[in-house]
Amino acid sequence: MGLFSSQFIDVIEWTDEGSDLLVYRFPDSDREIKMGAQLTVRESQNAAFVNEGKLADVFRPGRYELATKNLPILTTLRSWAHGFSSPFKAEVYFFNMRQFTGLKWGTANPVTVRDPELGLARVRAFGLYAMRVKDPAKLMRQAAGTAAGFRVSEIETQLRGSIVNRFSDLIAESKIPFADIASHLEELSRFGSERLQGDFEPLGLELTRFLVENVSLPASVEQVLDKKTGMGVIGGEMGRYAQFQAADAIKDAAQNPGGLAGAGAGLGVGMGMGQLFSQAVQPGAAPSGLACGKCSKPLPADAKFCPECGHPRAQACPKCKAPASGGRFCAQCGSALTPG
Repeated sequence: MGLFSSQFIDVIEWTDEGSDLLVYRFPDSDREIKMGAQLTVRESQNAAFVNEGKLADVFRPGRYELATKNLPILTTLRSWAHGFSSPFKAEVYFFNMRQFTGLKWGTANPVTVRDPELGLARVRAFGLYAMRVKDPAKLMRQAAGTAAGFRVSEIETQLRGSIVNRFSDLIAESKIPFADIASHLEELSRFGSERLQGDFEPLGLELTRFLVENVSLPASVEQVLDKKTGMGVIGGEMGRYAQFQAADAIKDAAQNPGGLAGAGAGLGVGMGMGQLFSQAVQPGAAPSGLACGKCSKPLPADAKFCPECGHPRAQACPKCKAPASGGRFCAQCGSALTPG
């Protein structure tokens, strides 16, 4: 009697949920299921019966005593008469319905996006996402098939590819300039979650969370943005920008094996190192466009004396009272200018 009864399955359940197992086929070892067998579906599971490759009944969490009344689709597929109670052969699959978190996505290669300020740019991005089984029947038909087990890792590459392929569209449709993305990652993540649902649903899955952790540009583009930021800090005024460049050049020259003398040739013809030092160490002295009447060096706008030779700056023509132009003679009447 014991040998005979062991040929039939009277308890069907799945107690070991692997860390990334989505679908698990109950081992039948060519045994038949006893009519009246107990089926236990736990809270985080669904179970489905498959007959000759065709999906039949799906069971939600609960405890069931199998009978023809509990298996209406399978009864139809097998053409059972009402009240049929003999053992039967069928495959039972369990689906892990819990949420799978901490799944990673990222761009293996830079993705070209169109930015409203930078134009075309190649960016990298990475983040996390979470998903769960939403429709067991659809998952079995579209992805899992009738394999003995189906893991997250077997579909993860496909899901990650869908996210990366959609990413350039996400950036463009969000209309968030790259310079502002760092402060809008939450908004971009929410927008991405909505747009990506369409790639998960046909597989019987649901994207429960999508997170963009970082978006970055190539190093060369970031250097250009750093320069632009530096100009913004100094207000964009040409005089101050010249000081900014001079200070940068002096710092680089100090690190040059040839020292400041070796850097002079690289700074351009007509720009003396003395002038660079003068402008760099006088942050408030913007060029005025005037020249000293004695040494002809450029005069800062607010200077009363030449910073090179100390010659007083003429304030006005003593004859016609016209404002002094910075030369030795008045530009209006030609009279010699005297120091003011």
